[in-house]
Amino acid sequence: MSDVFFIGAGPGDPELITLKAVNRIKECKTVIYAGSLVSKDILTHCREDAEIYDSASMNLDEIINIIKTAASKGTKTARLHTGDPSLYGAIKEQMLELDKLGITYEVIPGITALFAAAAALRTELTAPEQSQTVIISRIEGRTPVPDDEKIELLSKHGGTFALYLSVTRLSEVLNRFRANGWSEETPVAVVYRASWQDEKIIRGSFADIEEKYNLSGINKHALIIIGKALSDSLEQYSKLYNKDFSHDYRK
Repeated sequence: MSDVFFIGAGPGDPELITLKAVNRIKECKTVIYAGSLVSKDILTHCREDAEIYDSASMNLDEIINIIKTAASKGTKTARLHTGDPSLYGAIKEQMLELDKLGITYEVIPGITALFAAAAALRTELTAPEQSQTVIISRIEGRTPVPDDEKIELLSKHGGTFALYLSVTRLSEVLNRFRANGWSEETPVAVVYRASWQDEKIIRGSFADIEEKYNLSGINKHALIIIGKALSDSLEQYSKLYNKDFSHDYRK
């Protein structure tokens, strides 16, 4: 059994956490959670004698020192990250430090905000003959983006785009898409705090989403989703349930 569990705590709704995640939290005497992003309701799964730390104001060294201290006592640590830890979770640097110390760890996946947003929008990200590709990215900020991954290059492709950490630069995002010929009729959604009780959804198109966003008061914790898959119509049904389409489970 590992010393540390990097746990995806889900997008916000405390019920959107896996059974495995809950079971591991219950086993750990040390719990470190991102207080600015993870619902405190998740902490109800902690054991009564757990030592709980909010990492919102901590740096990497402080986090690693807490884990190191717990490991030296022979106790396990739950490191709770919002959504799924593999997306913008900064877990790799933590794992590299633990490797140096010989501390073992396991990663437990969670539901990322994108999938909670898609559920809130009641949409399918990969709609038949509208989009079969999902591109997850962000616009550059204080953390740069590799030159060959910038929005102006990615948006040369079609598909459904999910942009994290970019909502405050919505206008710039849309202009980069426009430069590659994206239509003003292209559907866009901004989803704030997907699955939380104060969730907000703004739907529109390139033509009007900026005005709607500017009136919303949203300035962080929101996801931008762009693409034809958000359309209320569906040009083509999938072959999966077509009565004339055969496969291994239906002749």
